[in-house]
Amino acid sequence: MNTGKSVFAQLQEHLPLHQFRRCVQRYGGNRKVQSFSCLDQYLCLFFAQLTYRESLRDITTCLLGMQNKLYHMGIRGKIARSTLAYANETRDWRIYQDFAHVLIHHARELYSKESFGVSLQETVYALDSTTIDLCFSLFPWAKFRTHKGAVKMHTLLDLRGNIPSFVAVTDGKVHDVNILDFLAIEPGSFYIMDRGYIDFERLFHMNQGHGFFVIRGKSNLSFQRQYSRPVDKAIGLRCDQTIKLSGSVSLEKYSGQLRRIKYADPETGKIYVFLSNNFELDAKVIAGLYKSRWQIELFFKWIKQHLRIKAFYGTSENAVKTQIWTGISVYVLIALVKKRLNLDISLYTFLQILSVSVFEKVDILQLVTNSAGTNPETYTCNQLNLFKL
Repeated sequence: MNTGKSVFAQLQEHLPLHQFRRCVQRYGGNRKVQSFSCLDQYLCLFFAQLTYRESLRDITTCLLGMQNKLYHMGIRGKIARSTLAYANETRDWRIYQDFAHVLIHHARELYSKESFGVSLQETVYALDSTTIDLCFSLFPWAKFRTHKGAVKMHTLLDLRGNIPSFVAVTDGKVHDVNILDFLAIEPGSFYIMDRGYIDFERLFHMNQGHGFFVIRGKSNLSFQRQYSRPVDKAIGLRCDQTIKLSGSVSLEKYSGQLRRIKYADPETGKIYVFLSNNFELDAKVIAGLYKSRWQIELFFKWIKQHLRIKAFYGTSENAVKTQIWTGISVYVLIALVKKRLNLDISLYTFLQILSVSVFEKVDILQLVTNSAGTNPETYTCNQLNLFKL
């Protein structure tokens, strides 16, 4: 029950702070710190993400305007723009990366039984990346093109609950396919990827690790058909073949058999070709798995629109990665709270309610119930399908 705590303080109750302190200790985050701890820094950035603050001055002005409430928000240190800027520049961003992974672990446990539109017991991941453009003169470390900077956020999204299970932040020049080298393949799990991830040597490594992949094939693929299965063309299937690569280089990298499925989308008429190393699932299920990959596109669109990961509070690599990982942890925490409280609203609506109520001393469940009763949801963007439970 709420005992007069602010909404911001209630959200903190869902943070495993003992594990946060372990992350801080692991990287010596509070070494030689006198007043403004790593927790103070994290809570300030958490507040900024939650309330859409535009700059460091914006953050500190809003917090200092509520000076008498800071202690009860968990912020003990003295707040100043220069102090927060220095903390973002110097404190190891891996503290917030590790803490985000702690929250991700808890969230995946909660959402492990969620449905994602395909009847499948195994874990299904979607792998993709999104590019965040930066000004090269301000972010010279973020190499992308000759006169343009960028960072890439490579994400492996667990489609049960749309929780990111793996995130890597790199400069814009790192090709997507290189991220396959850093994935720990889970036997029996499915990895859904676009054709930018076609590298037969890496796919063979995934096959050797007993992981299943579904990837969109390229039009210039050289192969030999070995067997064809009957398909129902009324549901869009065109062929279901067992193939072997015929190109000398590709055959050397992937010597085993592959499954090739051609599918025509009944809505658009567009033809898709999928490659997979799974020969057990129905061809229609394979096509449905690739269609579910769209969830990661919606995830990228959502976090870019509703979290502060496009405009940054600092220009160093450390400051940028700190802000991105803080944004990810806020996303996961809001999903955690929503699930734990069994809230029947979209994540977008929940975040909007929280953003204007952080200082209110009202129970979150009561706050959401009152808001739902007086302000019916009118936001109809397709993103809502990603989070509606």
